[in-house]
Amino acid sequence: MTINLPLLALAAGAFGIGVTEFTPMGMLPLIATDLHVSIPAAGLLVSAYAMCVLIGAPLMTLAFARMPRRRLLVGLMGIFTLGNLLSAMADSYAMLMAARLVTSLNHGAFFGIGAVVAAGIVPPERRAAAVAAMFSGLTIATIGGVPLAAWIGEMLGWRAAFWGIAGIGAVAMLALRLALPPLAVEGGGDMRAELRVLARGPVLAALALTVLGASAMFTVFTYIVPILRVETGAATPFVTAMLVLYGIGLTLGNWVGGRFADRSVDGTLFASLGGLVVVLALFAWGMRWEVPAAALIVLWGIASFALVPPLQMRVMETAQGAPNLASAMNIGAFNLGNAIGAAVGGGVIDAGLGYPAVPLAGSAMAGAGLVMLAALRRGRHAAAAVSC
Repeated sequence: MTINLPLLALAAGAFGIGVTEFTPMGMLPLIATDLHVSIPAAGLLVSAYAMCVLIGAPLMTLAFARMPRRRLLVGLMGIFTLGNLLSAMADSYAMLMAARLVTSLNHGAFFGIGAVVAAGIVPPERRAAAVAAMFSGLTIATIGGVPLAAWIGEMLGWRAAFWGIAGIGAVAMLALRLALPPLAVEGGGDMRAELRVLARGPVLAALALTVLGASAMFTVFTYIVPILRVETGAATPFVTAMLVLYGIGLTLGNWVGGRFADRSVDGTLFASLGGLVVVLALFAWGMRWEVPAAALIVLWGIASFALVPPLQMRVMETAQGAPNLASAMNIGAFNLGNAIGAAVGGGVIDAGLGYPAVPLAGSAMAGAGLVMLAALRRGRHAAAAVSC
């Protein structure tokens, strides 16, 4: 794609949100020690954020359904900036938890509405690529933003990292205000009508597919560090390099998914889910050696995020009467898949099946998504045949 300033502004917002979501994972010991809480208690700052995204996505989208899109996106980044400022000033665990919950309120609505805006400012044949361009901010955050924030936390303290993230939010607000054209609200903003659209079978099926795709990813990603340390026997530099390599794979996958989803949404989903089934099954074997593990981690990242643009497009296409709400709910579905995947992987480990069984569980989740997609496609073809 040629340089598109509105898409760059949306990607800047996505970058900031990606950094603030994942940075606490790398600073849990620092936060726990400073605020005199346990590591599991500090970990709740991450899981509470994810669950509040699921709740906040529909609430914020419906509450501001009639607000012009540019003003709403700038306002959502304002909430993001405020939440990170409060995090930087937090002097207690309770205040930091409250600040994280404030920050999470913008997440689902920003990505959901931003995806609709991105798709609407390009020609129809480039809609999926535009959505991918916005999500590139999130994938770039995993490569550079999160490691940089974690390093700042180690060098200057965890509060300094949140001050820096708040600065990103302020820059994104300015970029969105200057780059986005005035965008009127489509439709009448009828809350009940949007909820009726969201309750349609095809929309719910598309959201369920997102949950399965995200679950397949996070079943393994949640435990990638102990997998590499125990099974691969890797030291910290290799583990760090693999996390960066995975982020590069996510970025490549996001580009591939956006490019091919403009040709065929279902075809891209079939290829990505099938790729996940194969790559994760191979990772159960290849995790024992550094070179195969590194190659498979890149391929796993590509397959994981090649799913995101077509999944987002599928939800938006099935929810023609309420694309903003459905798109925001899709982000919530992704976070629900995050939680489910972590629980599945943890259950496999707690059952004593060993770390190699974790990617096999992720492969099974991707396989379930593949079966569901095939069933939905057969049902759609059967319905079309009956109508003819």
